[in-house]
Amino acid sequence: MIASTAKDNCTRSASDTLNRWSFNSYDDAIEDLKRKPRRVVVKPSGSAQSEKVLTYIGEHDGGTDVIALLSKLKEGWKNQVQSFQLQEHATGVEVAVGAFFNGKRFILPACVNFEHKRMFPGEIGPTTGEMGPLCFWDSQSRLVVKGLKPMERKLIEVGYRGYFDINFIATEDRLRPLEFTSRFGYPTINLQIEALTNPWGDLLLGLAKGQDVTLRPKPGFQVAVVVAVPPFPFKDEDAFKKYSKDAVVLFKSDQNGVHPNDVKLVNGDLTGTAGYAVVVTGSGDTVDHARNQAYERIRNLVIPNMFYRTDIGDRWRRDADLLYSWGYLKPH
Repeated sequence: MIASTAKDNCTRSASDTLNRWSFNSYDDAIEDLKRKPRRVVVKPSGSAQSEKVLTYIGEHDGGTDVIALLSKLKEGWKNQVQSFQLQEHATGVEVAVGAFFNGKRFILPACVNFEHKRMFPGEIGPTTGEMGPLCFWDSQSRLVVKGLKPMERKLIEVGYRGYFDINFIATEDRLRPLEFTSRFGYPTINLQIEALTNPWGDLLLGLAKGQDVTLRPKPGFQVAVVVAVPPFPFKDEDAFKKYSKDAVVLFKSDQNGVHPNDVKLVNGDLTGTAGYAVVVTGSGDTVDHARNQAYERIRNLVIPNMFYRTDIGDRWRRDADLLYSWGYLKPH
């Protein structure tokens, strides 16, 4: 398995992985929830799994909201989502740990990051993939040693080189793996560009050659904020043409910390080609300092109809208190 408990330094168990049940029929899933009421998360399978807006996190312990959802949407979803999973719900701290792998070992420190997946502040609205992460860099915590490093053996077997990330739900007694990502994450890569002082060409070439590259992250924390325009996170060609197509990205002063995404350069101006416009990053010795820098840089932007979350990093005090008290992080 890919995870271990927070309080046990030796063992890993299949029970660390959340229970999940696969279905090809909405009616079968509904009947299963009626027979065994429980709180679950709906996750599309196959090609639809990349459509994050189709993921639904159940809120009722008996699963009645998921039953209602599946009953209502089974006709509308049947062509889009032909198979899906119901996954056991766990309450805790969602945290991801990732690091660069050179074919032999993880290059530490690792990037410990906290995603903000929903569209609006306060975790309200549709799941977007991500509206922005907070991160710091660590080598010795249990999140790294007992969560990430057990994957080294498997990655050596397959000859993997590149960035590798595992997303967990940390509870008081277990570190529960949700998914892993064997590629650059977005907008996490923008966060890492902000954080690392290494020349990126040298870093990636060294990883490809299997070298023990020395990472040089900035101290403290980094924050990234996705700045989007309609119809993100949805696909609506008419809305895009009306509100966002060829909208120009303007800067009041410098362009530090602004990472272009789905935009193109036309006659010297950045113009939009999709709803995912730019990612804006900031760094600081504290979370507040990193947040302040990122949002100050956003105030330097002018994009018609742009929107973004104003609370990236706000959960840190609550999440940090729990992770320290449960033993996943070490006091500095």
